[in-house]
Amino acid sequence: MKAIFTIAAAALAAQPVAAHPDSAHPVAAKAAPAKASAETEADAVRSVLTQYKSAIERLDATGTELLFTTDSTVFETGGVEGSYSNYLAHHLGPELKAFKSFKFSDYKIDVRIEGPVALATETYNYRIETNKGEIAERRGVATSVLKKIGGQWQILSMHNSARKPKGS
Repeated sequence: MKAIFTIAAAALAAQPVAAHPDSAHPVAAKAAPAKASAETEADAVRSVLTQYKSAIERLDATGTELLFTTDSTVFETGGVEGSYSNYLAHHLGPELKAFKSFKFSDYKIDVRIEGPVALATETYNYRIETNKGEIAERRGVATSVLKKIGGQWQILSMHNSARKPKGS
């Protein structure tokens, strides 16, 4: 009789866990969707930054203004460039016209989501060839703050800098 009671008690105790596998760990059950959502948001941020990088490599910034907020700020190698539209008109646009090619390598993005704000760090190498045949090779880093506006991530602030690789 004692054996039957033990088996019955064990079966009853195990039944809710089998029926609701997450009930034993309610925190884990809630954390899984949050982690998946954060990763989905991080992927969306990576997509924005990758679109920008791809435009630079194509030497065509057409449409990139949609990746930035209207009140964005760009900082580059110790300079304040102002809004992205100003940076595009007076710095990036003319530079892209003077380049024969711009190629990134060893490109990595780290993203941290903080509610409606994302913090992103990009590390990379790049090689530029000008229309005059001059070559520039650099190691670069960019830190960007993105904000989710109307369901879309946009760059609010971007700061990038570069230096010659060691030994060059």
